[in-house]
Amino acid sequence: MERERFERLVTEAIEGLPQEFRERLENIAVVVQDWPTRAQLASVGLRRRGELLGLYEGIPLTREGERHAMAVPDKITIFQKPIEMMYRSDRGIVRGIAETVHHEIAHHFGINDARLSEIARRKRKEV
Repeated sequence: MERERFERLVTEAIEGLPQEFRERLENIAVVVQDWPTRAQLASVGLRRRGELLGLYEGIPLTREGERHAMAVPDKITIFQKPIEMMYRSDRGIVRGIAETVHHEIAHHFGINDARLSEIARRKRKEV
C-alpha cells in the first residue's frame, strides 16, 4: 500500500474515535514508520520486527502527576510493513490499522496490554 494512503487510514482511525477521546489527544504525535528499530523492539521485549504493529512512547494520562508543561510530546508509531504482512488484504490492512491505532491510544489512556486482552476476549464472547 502506498504510504500516503496508509497515513490517511491512520488519520481516519483517529478521527473515527468518539469525540471525548479525541479531545484528550493533546501533546501526542502519531507517526508512520516502515519497521520498528531494534531499540523499539527491545523496549517491549520483542526480537522480530514483524511482531510489533504499533508502539506508544510517553506518559499515560493516568500518571498525570508525572507529566509537566515542558514534556516532549507522547508518540504513537504505527508500523506499516508488519501490519501489511499480518493482514495482507486491503480490507484486512484497513482493519489492522484501526485496531493498532486504537490499541496504542488505549495505552495513552493508561490501559495496559493485559487489560486490553481481557477486553478483547469479552468482546469476542459477545459476538
